Amino acid sequence: MRTSRPARAGQYTALLAYLVFLAFPFLWLVSTAFKPPRELGSLHPTWIPKDPTLANFRQAFDEQPLLHAALNSLLAALAAAVIAVLIATPMAYVVARRRTRLAKAVTGWVVVSQAFPFVLLIIPLFLVLKNLRLINSVPGLVLVYVVWALPFALWMLAGYVRAVPPELEEAAAVDGAGRVRTLVSVTAPLLAPGIVATGLFAFITAWNEFFFALVLLKTPEKQTLPVVLTHFIGAEGVADLGPLAAAAFLATLPSLVVFALIQRRITGGMLTGAVKS
Repeated sequence: MRTSRPARAGQYTALLAYLVFLAFPFLWLVSTAFKPPRELGSLHPTWIPKDPTLANFRQAFDEQPLLHAALNSLLAALAAAVIAVLIATPMAYVVARRRTRLAKAVTGWVVVSQAFPFVLLIIPLFLVLKNLRLINSVPGLVLVYVVWALPFALWMLAGYVRAVPPELEEAAAVDGAGRVRTLVSVTAPLLAPGIVATGLFAFITAWNEFFFALVLLKTPEKQTLPVVLTHFIGAEGVADLGPLAAAAFLATLPSLVVFALIQRRITGGMLTGAVKS
Protein backbone atom coordinates (compact mmCIF):
# COMPACT_ATOMS: atom_id res chain seq x y z
CA MET A 1 0.00 0.00 0.00
CA ARG A 2 1.29 3.43 -0.95
CA THR A 3 1.06 6.15 1.67
CA SER A 4 -0.37 9.48 0.61
CA ARG A 5 1.69 12.64 1.00
CA PRO A 6 -0.47 14.11 3.81
CA ALA A 7 -0.27 10.83 5.74
CA ARG A 8 3.48 10.65 5.19
CA ALA A 9 3.89 14.26 6.32
CA GLY A 10 1.84 13.48 9.42
CA GLN A 11 4.06 10.49 10.20
CA TYR A 12 7.24 12.54 9.86
CA THR A 13 5.75 15.30 12.01
CA ALA A 14 4.80 12.84 14.73
CA LEU A 15 8.25 11.26 14.57
CA LEU A 16 9.96 14.66 14.81
CA ALA A 17 7.79 15.63 17.77
CA TYR A 18 8.66 12.36 19.49
CA LEU A 19 12.39 12.91 18.90
CA VAL A 20 12.15 16.44 20.31
CA PHE A 21 10.30 15.07 23.33
CA LEU A 22 13.07 12.52 23.94
CA ALA A 23 15.94 14.93 23.32
CA PHE A 24 14.63 17.84 25.41
CA PRO A 25 15.74 16.54 28.87
CA PHE A 26 19.24 15.68 27.66
CA LEU A 27 19.74 18.98 25.82
CA TRP A 28 18.53 20.93 28.84
CA LEU A 29 20.87 18.88 31.05
CA VAL A 30 23.86 19.72 28.84
CA SER A 31 22.90 23.39 28.79
CA THR A 32 22.55 23.51 32.58
CA ALA A 33 25.89 21.77 33.12
CA PHE A 34 27.76 24.62 31.40
CA LYS A 35 25.84 27.56 32.89
CA PRO A 36 27.36 29.79 35.58
CA PRO A 37 25.41 30.33 38.84
CA ARG A 38 23.90 33.66 37.78
CA GLU A 39 22.38 32.08 34.66
CA LEU A 40 21.06 29.13 36.65
CA GLY A 41 19.08 31.52 38.82
CA SER A 42 17.84 33.67 35.95
CA LEU A 43 14.10 34.21 35.54
CA HIS A 44 14.55 34.02 31.76
CA PRO A 45 16.58 30.87 31.08
CA THR A 46 18.17 30.32 27.69
CA TRP A 47 19.05 27.19 25.78
CA ILE A 48 22.63 28.21 25.04
CA PRO A 49 24.72 29.48 27.97
CA LYS A 50 25.77 33.09 27.43
CA ASP A 51 28.96 32.60 29.43
CA PRO A 52 29.74 28.85 29.40
CA THR A 53 31.98 27.55 32.16
CA LEU A 54 33.58 24.32 33.38
CA ALA A 55 33.33 25.35 37.02
CA ASN A 56 30.35 23.04 37.59
CA PHE A 57 32.42 20.02 36.55
CA ARG A 58 35.33 21.01 38.78
CA GLN A 59 32.99 21.57 41.71
CA ALA A 60 31.27 18.23 41.11
CA PHE A 61 34.57 16.34 41.26
CA ASP A 62 35.69 18.31 44.31
CA GLU A 63 32.49 17.66 46.27
CA GLN A 64 31.88 13.97 45.50
CA PRO A 65 34.03 10.90 44.59
CA LEU A 66 32.57 10.60 41.10
CA LEU A 67 35.42 8.57 39.59
CA HIS A 68 35.35 5.96 42.35
CA ALA A 69 31.56 5.73 42.15
CA ALA A 70 31.75 5.41 38.37
CA LEU A 71 34.24 2.56 38.75
CA ASN A 72 31.85 0.77 41.12
CA SER A 73 29.00 1.21 38.64
CA LEU A 74 31.17 0.01 35.76
CA LEU A 75 32.30 -3.13 37.58
CA ALA A 76 28.76 -3.97 38.71
CA ALA A 77 27.18 -3.31 35.30
CA LEU A 78 29.82 -5.22 33.31
CA ALA A 79 29.78 -8.21 35.64
CA ALA A 80 25.98 -8.34 35.71
CA ALA A 81 25.70 -8.09 31.91
CA VAL A 82 28.31 -10.78 31.24
CA ILE A 83 26.96 -13.22 33.83
CA ALA A 84 23.35 -12.68 32.77
CA VAL A 85 24.16 -13.34 29.11
CA LEU A 86 26.25 -16.44 29.93
CA ILE A 87 23.40 -17.92 31.97
CA ALA A 88 20.56 -16.81 29.70
CA THR A 89 22.03 -18.07 26.41
CA PRO A 90 21.84 -21.85 27.12
CA MET A 91 18.54 -21.36 28.98
CA ALA A 92 17.07 -19.53 25.97
CA TYR A 93 18.27 -22.31 23.69
CA VAL A 94 16.43 -24.95 25.73
CA VAL A 95 13.26 -22.86 26.02
CA ALA A 96 13.21 -22.10 22.28
CA ARG A 97 14.06 -25.56 20.98
CA ARG A 98 12.06 -27.75 23.36
CA ARG A 99 8.37 -26.99 22.87
CA THR A 100 7.22 -28.63 26.10
CA ARG A 101 4.74 -27.49 28.72
CA LEU A 102 7.62 -26.70 31.04
CA ALA A 103 9.20 -24.42 28.43
CA LYS A 104 5.88 -22.63 27.92
CA ALA A 105 5.48 -22.28 31.69
CA VAL A 106 8.96 -20.81 31.97
CA THR A 107 8.21 -18.32 29.19
CA GLY A 108 4.96 -17.30 30.86
CA TRP A 109 6.67 -16.86 34.21
CA VAL A 110 9.35 -14.70 32.59
CA VAL A 111 6.71 -12.38 31.17
CA VAL A 112 4.81 -12.20 34.48
CA SER A 113 7.97 -11.55 36.49
CA GLN A 114 8.61 -8.35 34.57
CA ALA A 115 5.49 -6.87 36.15
CA PHE A 116 6.84 -7.24 39.70
CA PRO A 117 7.70 -3.86 41.27
CA PHE A 118 11.09 -3.27 42.88
CA VAL A 119 9.54 -2.76 46.33
CA LEU A 120 8.03 -6.26 46.25
CA LEU A 121 11.43 -7.86 45.63
CA ILE A 122 13.74 -5.85 47.85
CA ILE A 123 12.78 -7.50 51.17
CA PRO A 124 13.33 -11.15 50.10
CA LEU A 125 16.49 -10.16 48.23
CA PHE A 126 17.76 -8.29 51.28
CA LEU A 127 17.16 -11.34 53.50
CA VAL A 128 18.90 -13.67 51.06
CA LEU A 129 21.92 -11.38 50.77
CA LYS A 130 22.02 -10.99 54.54
CA ASN A 131 22.22 -14.77 54.98
CA LEU A 132 24.97 -14.89 52.35
CA ARG A 133 26.78 -11.97 54.06
CA LEU A 134 26.71 -9.96 50.85
CA ILE A 135 24.97 -6.84 52.17
CA ASN A 136 26.95 -3.66 51.50
CA SER A 137 29.13 -5.31 48.86
CA VAL A 138 29.49 -4.92 45.11
CA PRO A 139 29.29 -8.73 44.53
CA GLY A 140 25.94 -8.76 46.33
CA LEU A 141 24.71 -5.94 44.12
CA VAL A 142 25.93 -7.83 41.03
CA LEU A 143 23.94 -10.88 42.15
CA VAL A 144 20.79 -8.76 42.43
CA TYR A 145 21.37 -7.22 39.01
CA VAL A 146 21.85 -10.68 37.46
CA VAL A 147 18.60 -11.93 39.01
CA TRP A 148 16.77 -8.84 37.77
CA ALA A 149 18.22 -8.99 34.25
CA LEU A 150 17.84 -12.74 33.66
CA PRO A 151 14.09 -12.81 32.82
CA PHE A 152 14.42 -10.11 30.18
CA ALA A 153 17.65 -11.60 28.79
CA LEU A 154 16.05 -15.05 28.59
CA TRP A 155 12.91 -13.76 26.88
CA MET A 156 14.93 -11.67 24.41
CA LEU A 157 17.48 -14.36 23.51
CA ALA A 158 14.77 -16.99 23.07
CA GLY A 159 13.41 -14.95 20.16
CA TYR A 160 16.84 -14.87 18.53
CA VAL A 161 17.27 -18.63 18.97
CA ARG A 162 13.91 -19.28 17.27
CA ALA A 163 15.14 -17.20 14.31
CA VAL A 164 18.07 -19.59 13.75
CA PRO A 165 17.01 -22.34 11.27
CA PRO A 166 16.99 -25.75 13.00
CA GLU A 167 18.34 -27.27 9.78
CA LEU A 168 21.78 -25.82 10.56
CA GLU A 169 21.87 -27.67 13.86
CA GLU A 170 20.63 -30.86 12.22
CA ALA A 171 23.44 -30.62 9.68
CA ALA A 172 25.96 -30.19 12.52
CA ALA A 173 24.50 -33.24 14.26
CA VAL A 174 24.89 -35.28 11.07
CA ASP A 175 28.56 -34.26 11.02
CA GLY A 176 28.93 -35.66 14.53
CA ALA A 177 28.70 -32.51 16.66
CA GLY A 178 27.07 -32.85 20.07
CA ARG A 179 24.63 -30.45 21.69
CA VAL A 180 27.29 -28.37 23.40
CA ARG A 181 29.51 -28.21 20.31
CA THR A 182 26.52 -27.24 18.16
CA LEU A 183 25.55 -24.49 20.57
CA VAL A 184 29.09 -23.10 20.77
CA SER A 185 30.20 -23.47 17.14
CA VAL A 186 26.98 -23.10 15.13
CA THR A 187 24.25 -21.36 17.11
CA ALA A 188 26.27 -18.94 19.23
CA PRO A 189 27.98 -17.16 16.28
CA LEU A 190 24.59 -16.61 14.66
CA LEU A 191 23.28 -15.24 17.96
CA ALA A 192 26.14 -12.74 18.29
CA PRO A 193 24.04 -9.66 17.37
CA GLY A 194 21.32 -10.72 19.77
CA ILE A 195 23.82 -11.48 22.54
CA VAL A 196 25.41 -8.03 22.07
CA ALA A 197 22.02 -6.31 22.14
CA THR A 198 20.92 -8.23 25.24
CA GLY A 199 24.21 -7.56 27.01
CA LEU A 200 23.98 -3.87 26.22
CA PHE A 201 20.48 -3.56 27.62
CA ALA A 202 21.53 -5.45 30.75
CA PHE A 203 24.56 -3.15 31.10
CA ILE A 204 22.53 0.05 30.70
CA THR A 205 19.89 -1.19 33.15
CA ALA A 206 22.52 -1.96 35.79
CA TRP A 207 24.45 1.25 35.11
CA ASN A 208 21.37 3.43 35.63
CA GLU A 209 19.84 1.41 38.49
CA PHE A 210 19.29 3.36 41.71
CA PHE A 211 16.86 1.67 44.10
CA PHE A 212 18.71 -1.58 44.81
CA ALA A 213 22.04 0.24 45.12
CA LEU A 214 20.54 2.73 47.56
CA VAL A 215 19.14 0.00 49.82
CA LEU A 216 22.00 -2.52 49.68
CA LEU A 217 25.07 -0.26 49.75
CA LYS A 218 25.70 1.73 52.93
CA THR A 219 29.32 2.84 53.00
CA PRO A 220 30.22 5.75 50.68
CA GLU A 221 33.24 4.00 49.12
CA LYS A 222 31.01 1.22 47.75
CA GLN A 223 28.15 3.34 46.41
CA THR A 224 27.45 3.52 42.70
CA LEU A 225 27.21 6.64 40.57
CA PRO A 226 23.39 7.06 40.61
CA VAL A 227 23.43 6.98 44.43
CA VAL A 228 26.29 9.48 44.65
CA LEU A 229 24.33 11.89 42.43
CA THR A 230 21.75 12.25 45.21
CA HIS A 231 24.45 13.74 47.44
CA PHE A 232 24.20 16.96 45.46
CA ILE A 233 20.75 17.46 46.99
CA GLY A 234 20.82 19.01 50.45
CA ALA A 235 18.92 17.93 53.54
CA GLU A 236 16.13 20.41 52.80
CA GLY A 237 15.72 19.15 49.24
CA VAL A 238 17.57 22.04 47.62
CA ALA A 239 19.71 20.81 44.74
CA ASP A 240 23.12 22.18 43.85
CA LEU A 241 21.89 22.43 40.29
CA GLY A 242 25.09 23.23 38.40
CA PRO A 243 27.31 20.44 39.80
CA LEU A 244 24.37 18.04 39.76
CA ALA A 245 23.75 18.66 36.05
CA ALA A 246 27.47 18.32 35.29
CA ALA A 247 27.73 15.02 37.19
CA ALA A 248 24.50 13.68 35.62
CA PHE A 249 25.79 14.60 32.16
CA LEU A 250 29.01 12.65 32.78
CA ALA A 251 26.96 9.72 34.10
CA THR A 252 25.00 9.47 30.83
CA LEU A 253 28.07 9.50 28.58
CA PRO A 254 29.11 5.81 28.94
CA SER A 255 25.69 4.56 27.86
CA LEU A 256 25.63 6.95 24.90
CA VAL A 257 29.16 6.05 23.80
CA VAL A 258 28.60 2.28 24.03
CA PHE A 259 25.31 2.56 22.16
CA ALA A 260 26.87 4.71 19.43
CA LEU A 261 29.75 2.28 18.91
CA ILE A 262 27.63 -0.83 18.41
CA GLN A 263 24.30 0.56 17.25
CA ARG A 264 24.53 -1.25 13.88
CA ARG A 265 25.03 -4.59 15.58
CA ILE A 266 22.12 -3.88 17.90
CA THR A 267 19.82 -2.95 15.01
CA GLY A 268 20.82 -6.07 13.11
CA GLY A 269 20.25 -8.21 16.17
CA MET A 270 16.83 -6.75 16.85
CA LEU A 271 15.74 -7.32 13.24
CA THR A 272 17.09 -10.87 13.35
CA GLY A 273 15.16 -11.61 16.50
CA ALA A 274 11.98 -10.11 15.10
CA VAL A 275 11.89 -12.26 11.95
CA LYS A 276 11.41 -15.99 12.16
CA SER A 277 12.58 -18.18 9.33
